[in-house]
Amino acid sequence: MTFTVKEICQKIWNLEEKYELNHKEIQDCYPWQLIRMYLYYEITRKTNVFESAQQSSLSLFDKINSFLPFLKNSISSNPLSGKENVNVLIFDHPRKVIFEDEYQDIYSYFLKDTLNQYGKRFETIESPYLNQHFRNKSNIKENNVKFNDRILLGSFIHKTRNRGKLPFTEEEKQLINAVKEELETAFDIEIDLFRIMEDHILNFQYDYKKYIELLQKKNPKLVFLVVAYENKALVAACKKMNIEIIELQHGTISPYHLGYSYPENTMKFNDEIKEIEYFPDKILSFGDYWKNACPFPIDSENIISMGFPYFEENSKTYMKIADKKDNEPNDQKQILFISQGVIGKYLSKLAYETALSINENTDNNNAQKYNFIYKLHPGEYGTWKENYDYLIKAVNEFDNFTVIDKSEPPLYELFAKSHYQIGAFSTAIYEGLAFNCKTFIIDVPGVEYLDDLIDKDIVKKVKSSEELINYINNENISIQEYDKDYFFKNFDETIFKKILSD
Repeated sequence: MTFTVKEICQKIWNLEEKYELNHKEIQDCYPWQLIRMYLYYEITRKTNVFESAQQSSLSLFDKINSFLPFLKNSISSNPLSGKENVNVLIFDHPRKVIFEDEYQDIYSYFLKDTLNQYGKRFETIESPYLNQHFRNKSNIKENNVKFNDRILLGSFIHKTRNRGKLPFTEEEKQLINAVKEELETAFDIEIDLFRIMEDHILNFQYDYKKYIELLQKKNPKLVFLVVAYENKALVAACKKMNIEIIELQHGTISPYHLGYSYPENTMKFNDEIKEIEYFPDKILSFGDYWKNACPFPIDSENIISMGFPYFEENSKTYMKIADKKDNEPNDQKQILFISQGVIGKYLSKLAYETALSINENTDNNNAQKYNFIYKLHPGEYGTWKENYDYLIKAVNEFDNFTVIDKSEPPLYELFAKSHYQIGAFSTAIYEGLAFNCKTFIIDVPGVEYLDDLIDKDIVKKVKSSEELINYINNENISIQEYDKDYFFKNFDETIFKKILSD
C-alpha cells in the first residue's frame, strides 16, 4: 500500500486530535512535540514514500576518529565555560558554504555585521556537521564562536546510560501503546514508539538543563536559531527564562511540513486552543509569501518578512544574465535538473530519458538544441556514481549532459543561464523562479509541498519525460506571472533594527 505525504500528515493530525498528543505531558515534558518531525521521517522511510537520502554515511572509523575532536572541542570551545554576558546568542545552521572566502552559514551570517553595527555583544554556538566543524579556525575567536560539542556529547552519554530506565507510569504506557498500535495499523509498519519517545525525552532532559545553565551564564536578551524543530530543548529553556527566541527561515515551508504546520484541531486541549510550548516566538521569513505558507501555531504578526540577504547578495551578479536569456537568440538552451537525495533515483532516470528523447529528435531534425545540467545536492556529491546508474549512462552517451558534483559553478549562475528547471520540493525551486526559469515539478511524494504554486499555475506538474518534453516543445506554454520579490524580498534592516531595540 502506498501513501502520499498528504495522507501521512492527515493520519498524524487525526491522532493528535484524538489523543490531544501535542499537550500530553509525559516525564515532565511534551514528548509528542519532540518526536513529531522525527516520526514523520520514520513513517515516510518505512513506507518507502521517500528514498533514503543518498549521502555518505560515517564509517565506524570515521566515528571513532571524530570522537577525539569532540572531546577537544568540549574542553577548548565549551560555551558553558566563562561568564561573559552577551546581548544576543546565535545558534546557526551546522552546514556551511564558502562565502566571502570563509565558511559561513548562509541563513545567519549577516547577523554578525548588523549586530556589530548596533554595538551588540553576541556569541555564536555552532553544532558539528557530519561530525566536524567547517569553519576557518582563524575566524573562530574573531567571530565569537563556541562549539556545541560539550552539550551534544553530554546528551549522548546521558541517553546511553539511562536508556531503558525511564519510570513511565501505567497511564503513560497505555497512551504510548495505543498510539503505537494505531500508527502500525494505519501504515502497516512496525514502529518502536517507546524507544523513540524515550530517546527524545532523555535528550531533552539533559539539553534543557544545560541550556538553562548556558542562558544563566550568558544572560542574553535575545536568541536567534536556525531549524527550531531540531532544537526544542533550547526553545523550551528560552521560554522558561523569558528570553525571546526567533527562528531564521532556512527552507521551504508548506502545509505538510510538520516542523511548522499545526492545524487548529491539533492544538486543542480540553476543547480549548492551547499554544505549542516548544515553538519559537517569531520567525523571520524570506518574503511575504511564507507568511501564509501553513497554519503556524503563532499569530501571523509574528511571521515577519525580513528577506534573505545571502540570496540577495549572490543573485545580483547573475540577474542581468537571467533578464537577457529570453530576449536574445539562443542556439542551445539549458535545462537544469535540481536533485535531492530522497528523489534522486527517480529524477536521474527522468533526466536521462528526457535527454535521450530530445537528442534523438535533434539529430533527426533541425530542432532546438539543448544543454542538460544535473545539479546534485551536496549530500549526493560523494555517492552519485554508486547510486545513480542513469547519470553514468547519460554522461557516457551524451556530450551535452553535465553532472555538477561540487559547488562550482555557483547554483545562481546555473539558474541565470537556464531556461527550464525540473525538480521536486527543494527551496532551490523558489530561487530558480526568481531567475525566470520555467519550472516543472515531478509528480513524486512530497509534490504536495508545492500545491499552492501548482494551483496558481506558476509551475507545472509532470508525471513523465514525455509530458515534460511536450511542455518544453510548446514555446507558448501558459505560466502565470508572479512577483519574484514575493518569495525573497530585499533585506529590510529597519525591521531587524526594531527587533533589536524591542
